Amino acid sequence: MRPDGCRPILLYDQSVDMRKSFAGLSALVEAAFPGELLTGSLFLFLNRRRNLIKVLSWEGDGFVIWYKRLEQGTFADCFSGCRRLTRQQFVMLLEGIVPKRLSRRFSL
Repeated sequence: MRPDGCRPILLYDQSVDMRKSFAGLSALVEAAFPGELLTGSLFLFLNRRRNLIKVLSWEGDGFVIWYKRLEQGTFADCFSGCRRLTRQQFVMLLEGIVPKRLSRRFSL
């Protein structure tokens, strides 16, 4: 985890079979993000239809999976190609917000 307490948010860039659970998702993380599995990062996985998302993270004593299914619509495709998301991008993805541009007005 970073010194500021923010967890890195990593998006798996291929569609995932949502029947996968802890072992299957952990294997995908190890292949795509070597050495990151036990860092406390959030790992995001989307299915092919983009109406399901799973979030895997290590909590120090075990893994946690958070799962969301949309009843209507799909998760935005605007973050394709991004492997690291900011907290703001993660919230936009979950809330269905599609930004017109993906750059900041100013740098921090």
